[in-house]
Amino acid sequence: MKKIGSVGWIEKEVAACGPSDAICRPLAIAPCTSDIHTVWSGALGERENMVLGHEAVGEIVEVGSLVKNFKVGDKVIITAITPDWNSEEAQSGYAMHSGGMLSGWKFSNFKDGVFAEFFHVNDADGNLTHLPEGVSLEAACMLSDMVPTGFHGAELAEIEFGNSVAVIGIGPVGLMSVAACSLRGAGEIFAVGSREICCNLARDFGATQIINYKKGDILSQIMDLTDGKGVDRVVIAGGDCDTFDAAVKMLRPGGKIGNVNYLGDGDYIKIPREAWGCGMGHKQINGGLMPGGSLRSQRLLNLIQTNRIHPERLITHRFKGLSGVEEALMLMKDKPKDLIKPIVIID
Repeated sequence: MKKIGSVGWIEKEVAACGPSDAICRPLAIAPCTSDIHTVWSGALGERENMVLGHEAVGEIVEVGSLVKNFKVGDKVIITAITPDWNSEEAQSGYAMHSGGMLSGWKFSNFKDGVFAEFFHVNDADGNLTHLPEGVSLEAACMLSDMVPTGFHGAELAEIEFGNSVAVIGIGPVGLMSVAACSLRGAGEIFAVGSREICCNLARDFGATQIINYKKGDILSQIMDLTDGKGVDRVVIAGGDCDTFDAAVKMLRPGGKIGNVNYLGDGDYIKIPREAWGCGMGHKQINGGLMPGGSLRSQRLLNLIQTNRIHPERLITHRFKGLSGVEEALMLMKDKPKDLIKPIVIID
């Protein structure tokens, strides 16, 4: 990111490796819609000459003297969120906000990201996970962000057995939310989207009905299908600040909303007063940045190794070498109808 609205290649020095840190070279990287919001919406404010990217599988080329669990040559999964694990926020249970709100999100926010020949990882023992034999680079790269973010949506909504759930937005994050809701025992899962390729995969991941917002108001469709009762839970993985209006209205009293959508513009979120029970409807709204860390990555990796989830199915476009990054990034910006997620294999 050269500045808001502008991207291109630049030369930068390789970051210094601190005693607890690691330097990696990328093996596989993937652009994210968050990169698009950051560059073209200016969602984080101006960033000049900042390397983009926060989804990667890499190989360690240097480790700090205090790193215990990793060595040069190890292949590793790097989470998009890399907290400082000795921080006060981490000790209070919110490591993703270590150092301040959203400050666990360092790559392509506060420091250079992974779209480079080499990149820096802080607190290596806490933020890296060994890539086991038999797990593809494609599946592993989705463990950086798409899987943990999608799953966090289901966690924030506190899905319980038999719950009826609406998942609003079925891009790659929303698709993983559908998979997570299914794993957590949801009953009816309404997946809100329009692109055929995403709708088909949503069904494969556990959606029971597709709500196409191009064919009518999503609130009316869901209320009709639930005999006017609405749903127990909503996961928001797409849309904008106005999406909360429909989400609150379709939610039953005592229901919960889990938001993992990155709201890239707008100053206020629209919450309907009456539908929120004049503030007393016991309709909870939880929004959260995905947790990072090696333990969570290992647990999600276990789901891949036991064939419970197949995040590699998100990949629709493949590129080779760093030169493919820009084309992959622009695909995420333009979102053609045959796209779910691109990946760039470096090695």
